[in-house]
Amino acid sequence: MTALLALHLVAALAAPLLVRWLGRSAFLALALVPGASFGWAVAQLGSVTDGRAVTETTPWVPTLDLAVTLRLDQLSLTLAGLVTGVGALVLVYCSRYFEPGDEGLGRFAGNLTAFAGSMLGLVLADDMLLLYVFWELTTVFSFLLIGGSGRRLAGRRAASQALILTTAGGLAMLVGVILLGEATGSYLLSEVVADPGSGPLVVTGAVLVLVGAVTKSAMVPFHFWLPAAMEAPTPVSAYLHAAAMVKAGIYLVARLAPGLADVPGWRPIVIGLGLATMLVGGYRALRQNDLKLLLAFGTVSQLGFLMVLVGAGSAELAAAGLAMTIAHALFKSTLFLTVGVIDHATGVRDLRRLSGLGRRLPVLAVIGTLAAASMAGLPPLLGFVGKEAAFTALWDGGLPDRTAAVLVLAGLVTGSVLTVAYSARFLWGAFARKPGLAATEPAELVHPPGALFLAAPAVLALTGLVAGPASPLLDPLVSGYAGSLPLVAAEAEHLALWHGVQPALALSALTVLGGLAVFALRARVGRLQQRLAVGASADEGYWNTMQALDRFSVLVTGTTQRGSLPAYLGTILVVVLALPGSVLVFRAPWPDEWRAWDTPVQALVGAAALIAAVLAIRIRQRLSAVLVVGVTGYALGVLFILQGAPDLALTQFLVETLTLVTFVLVLRKLPKDITERHRPRERAVRGVIAVCVGAFMAAVGAVALASRTAEPVSVDYPAEAYEFGGGQNIVNVTLVDIRAWDTLGELSLLVVAATGVASLVFLRRRTGAVERAGDQVAQPQPQPRARWAPRSRWLAASELLPPQRRSVVLEVVTRILFHTIVVFSLYLLFTGHNQPGGGFAGGLVAGLALVLRYLAGGRYELGEAAPVDPGLLLGAGLLFSGVTGVGGLVLGAEVLQTAILETTLPVLGDVKLVTSLFFDIGVYLIVLGLVLDILRSLGAELDRQVDEDDPIDSTPEEVIVR
Repeated sequence: MTALLALHLVAALAAPLLVRWLGRSAFLALALVPGASFGWAVAQLGSVTDGRAVTETTPWVPTLDLAVTLRLDQLSLTLAGLVTGVGALVLVYCSRYFEPGDEGLGRFAGNLTAFAGSMLGLVLADDMLLLYVFWELTTVFSFLLIGGSGRRLAGRRAASQALILTTAGGLAMLVGVILLGEATGSYLLSEVVADPGSGPLVVTGAVLVLVGAVTKSAMVPFHFWLPAAMEAPTPVSAYLHAAAMVKAGIYLVARLAPGLADVPGWRPIVIGLGLATMLVGGYRALRQNDLKLLLAFGTVSQLGFLMVLVGAGSAELAAAGLAMTIAHALFKSTLFLTVGVIDHATGVRDLRRLSGLGRRLPVLAVIGTLAAASMAGLPPLLGFVGKEAAFTALWDGGLPDRTAAVLVLAGLVTGSVLTVAYSARFLWGAFARKPGLAATEPAELVHPPGALFLAAPAVLALTGLVAGPASPLLDPLVSGYAGSLPLVAAEAEHLALWHGVQPALALSALTVLGGLAVFALRARVGRLQQRLAVGASADEGYWNTMQALDRFSVLVTGTTQRGSLPAYLGTILVVVLALPGSVLVFRAPWPDEWRAWDTPVQALVGAAALIAAVLAIRIRQRLSAVLVVGVTGYALGVLFILQGAPDLALTQFLVETLTLVTFVLVLRKLPKDITERHRPRERAVRGVIAVCVGAFMAAVGAVALASRTAEPVSVDYPAEAYEFGGGQNIVNVTLVDIRAWDTLGELSLLVVAATGVASLVFLRRRTGAVERAGDQVAQPQPQPRARWAPRSRWLAASELLPPQRRSVVLEVVTRILFHTIVVFSLYLLFTGHNQPGGGFAGGLVAGLALVLRYLAGGRYELGEAAPVDPGLLLGAGLLFSGVTGVGGLVLGAEVLQTAILETTLPVLGDVKLVTSLFFDIGVYLIVLGLVLDILRSLGAELDRQVDEDDPIDSTPEEVIVR
C-alpha cells in the first residue's frame, strides 16, 4: 500500500514532464497509476470479504510512537476501488477533454494525480493523525484544481471559499481527533471504533470530527461551496465533487459510526443535517438552468441521503448506504462527464439553449439516460437497488426509535421525489427537442466526441447497469462492513434487484410517479419557487461574514497597530517582564553561588560589548551605529573562542560580517543621520525597560543553569558524533546528522527568505538573468581614462565603473584574494566534519568573496564572478540535500542518517567518506545562493534602478529632457 502511494507521488511529480513530452496523451500514461491501484484493490477482494483485513505498518518516528499505519477492510476497499477506478477513467477522459497546448496542462495533471494519491491514502489510513494529513492534502489539491491557473476571478473565489470552509472544518476535526485519541488511549481508527469509551471527551471529540465531515461533504449550512466549485473543469467536478473528495466526509462518518453512533448528539446531527441537505439540494436543483449546477445541487442532495444512511448506526442502513455510495459515484461521475462532452461539443451548458441533442449524439444520450435513471432509482440499475434497500431498512425499523424511523423514511421519500424530478429535468434539458427552439445541428457541434472521449462515461454507465442485476455479488463486501453495526430489524436483507412485491417497491414507485408529476408541472413549480424565494442565502451569509471579519480586522489593526515599532517592542517586553519576570523573581530557584567570569579576558570583552551597546544608542549616524552594533556581535564570537567553541565563533564572525554588509547595502537608500529625537522621559522609560530586560535574560540564563538536575544529553554527543556520524566536529555532525531534520527545515526557510527579499526589491519580472560585461544589453560605456587612471584591468568589468567610483587598491586586493577565499571556503566545506567549518561556514566565506568582487567592481563585476541564477543555486542545494538524505535508505540506514564508506585507493591510501558530506554540499550551495540573491537584490538591482532613473548617472544618450 505504501508503494502505491509512493507511485502516485512519483507520477504527480513526473506529470508536467510527461505532458511536455506527450502532450495531452500523457493523461493516458498517468491513468495507469490509479489503474494499477484499482487492480491491486480488486486482487485483495477475496481475503477482505473473508474478514481478513490487510494491514501495513511503517515506522515513522519511533520515539514518538508515530507510524504510517494502513489498513484495507471492506469499507476502505469499497472507497479505494471508487477512488482509483473512477480516477483512472477520468484521466483517460482528460486526454480528449483538453486541447493540445492548453495552458497549465502539466500542472493540472500533476495536481489531479496527486489528489488521487491523497484520497487513496485517506481511505487506507488507520492512524487518525495520518488520515488528517491526507485529509488536508485533498483540501490543498482541490483548491489548486478549482482555482486552475488563477486568472479567473470566479475560479479564485470558489477555490478560496472551498479552502476556507473545508480547512476550518478540518481544524475542528483535528481537535476532535486529539480528544478521541487521548480519551481512548489510541490513535488507530480500528481500535477507537472497537472500544470508543465514554465521557465528555468522547462526546466533544465525536462532535468536532462531525464538523469536519459535514463541511467536507457539503452538508447544510456549508453546502454552498460545492455548487460554487463548479468553476473547476468538468473532470475535476466528476472526480472530486462526485466520486472522491466529497465522499471523504461520508467515509469518515461510515468509519466511525460502528463505535460512535450511540454517542449523545451523533444521530441528531447526522440524520438532521442529512435530511435537511437532501431536501434543500433537491429543491435548489429544480431551479437551475446550467446543467452542471443542476448536477451540483443534485450532488448536495445525494450527499445528504448518504449521510443519513451511513451515519444512522444500524446494519440495515449501513448496507444500503454503502451500496448507494457505489451507485452515486458511478452515476454522478457519468453525468458530470456527460455534461463535459456536451459543453465540449456545443460550447453550451444552458438547458434553455439546447434542443434535439439526443438525436445528434445518440450514444451520449444513452449514456446520460442510464446514469440519470440510476440516480432516479429506476430498475434494473444499481441506484434502484440501493434506494430500495434504504426504504426497506427504515420500513422494518432501521433505527432504535420507531417514530424517528418513520419520520426519516418520510423525509427520504420526499427527497427521492425531488431526485426523480431533477433527473427528468436533466434529461429533458440536455437531450430533448424543445418546442420553439431550433435543434442543434451537426455543423454547430464544435468538437464532435470521439470514441475515446466517450469511453469513460460509457464504462461507468454500463457498470451501473450491470451492477444492478449483479448486486448479490456486492453483498459479501457490503454486508461485511454492515456486520460491524448492530442489527435493528429482525433479520438482515441482502442486496438484490428483486425482493418481490413489498412496501419498499411501492415507495419506489411513489417516488418515481411523484417526481415525474413534479417535472410535468415544472412551470407551476417554478412560479411557486419564485413566489417563495427567500432573499438571503447561505452563500450570501458566508460572504457577509467574511466582509464583517475583514472590517473587524481592519478596526482591530487600526486600533492596535499604530505604526510605531518602539510601541510594539515595548509592549512585548513589558509583558515579558510582567509575566515570566514575576515568576522568575518569586518562584525561580536561584543559584547558590555566582561566578562573574572564568578569566579576566571575558570581563574585558564583556565591557567592550557594553560600551559598544551604549555608543550605539548615542551615535546619530546610521552607518556608525551599525558598525558599533557589529562590535557586540564580534565580542560574542570572542566569548565563544574563550569558551572553547571555535566552530560557533567562526560562524558568528561570518554571520556578523555578512549582516554588516547587508545593513550597508540597505542604508544606501536611507538618510545619513538619525534625525528622530525623543523627549527625556521617553528615553528614560526605554532605558529602564532595556536594562530590566537585559537583567531578566541574564537571570534566566543563570537560573536555567542552576536548575539542571539531570545529566545533559550533550555529554554523549562526542562519542555518538564519531560513532554514528563519523566526525569529530560535534557541531557539524549535529547539524548534518543528529539534528538533520531541523537543518533541512531551516534550509527551506533560508530559501523562502531569499525569495522574499528578492520579491520586495525586483520591480520587473524576475528572470534570473545576471548582468555581465559582455552581454548585449544597455549598459554604461567604459569611461575615458584620466591620466591618473589605472592602465591595467585588474577585474573583468571594473572599467564599466566611472573613474570616481574605482579604487585601484581595492581592485588589486580583490584580484589577489578572491580565489584564495574561494579555495578556503572549499577547505572549510570538506574539513568541517572533523575541524571547525562545514557547509554553512564555507558558503558564508564564498559569499563574502562575492561581496568583495561586488564592492570592487559593481554589479557587472558580480555578474562576471557568479554568472549563475541564485534561484538555481538555492533550488539545487535544497534538492541536493534532500536527495542525499534519502540516499541513506539505499545504504541500509534511515533518512538523513550518515552512512560511512571506507576504502583504500591508490596513492591516497585509506579513505573514509561520510554521506553527510553531500548533505553539507547542499547547505553550501544554499548559503552561497542566499548571499548572491541578497547582493543581486539589495545591491545590483538597486544599482540598476539608480542608473536607469537618475539622469546624473546615466550616459548622455539615456538622459531624457523633460
